Amino acid sequence: MIVIGCLIGFLLGEIAATLLELVGVQLAHFHGGLSALSKLTNPPWWANVLGLIGLWSGFASAIWYAKTAGGLAPLKDQWRVRAGDAWFVLLGVGCQFAVDLAYAPFHFKHLNQPVNHLFGGSRGVTFAVVATLTTIGAPIMEEWFFRGVLYRALDAGLQRYAKRTGGVLAVIVSAGLFGLAHAEALQFAGLALLGVVLAILVKRTGRLTPSVITHVSFNAVAMVSLLLQRAGH
Repeated sequence: MIVIGCLIGFLLGEIAATLLELVGVQLAHFHGGLSALSKLTNPPWWANVLGLIGLWSGFASAIWYAKTAGGLAPLKDQWRVRAGDAWFVLLGVGCQFAVDLAYAPFHFKHLNQPVNHLFGGSRGVTFAVVATLTTIGAPIMEEWFFRGVLYRALDAGLQRYAKRTGGVLAVIVSAGLFGLAHAEALQFAGLALLGVVLAILVKRTGRLTPSVITHVSFNAVAMVSLLLQRAGH
């Protein structure tokens, strides 16, 4: 039921994101309406911010359901930070470079499209707002939702039926859903691989902080790369 609750929460988040973007279109008097906005390669910054807020509201509803009706207790000290957590920054950077190297032989032209989609319409203060939400806010909410709730529910449920393989299946399924949730076909493999690493971190540490730090540094590499690209380096 918690897994189903997560799927419903994700769907509600998508609906909330669309509704908020619709409100934004009306307030900004955006020419062409929501249909034109959805076709833009580089949408305005406010559309991305409203979309993230709407999506995260769905995540929050699923997290709340898992804790209350689902009976899924939070991990003990799940947000506790330890001195040794600093090395997870390097792990996130390493994961980003590993994914880049894996994609390099294929010479995909639109591999950076998701990053350009998020930041293309932002400059100055608006860039800082979007960067903060995507580099810090997104990892926190996604780790809480995908690893703190969805993965743990899958892990507990699958191990009831397959003690030997249930844990592995939970990692793979949750990572696959994490990749699919981003709705980016080219990036699916890299995101799923990252999802595997993050799920293993939660399993072994019993905390969300390591996976959040790894996720933050993974996203930060892409943002720094964009900044260097804009600077002409």
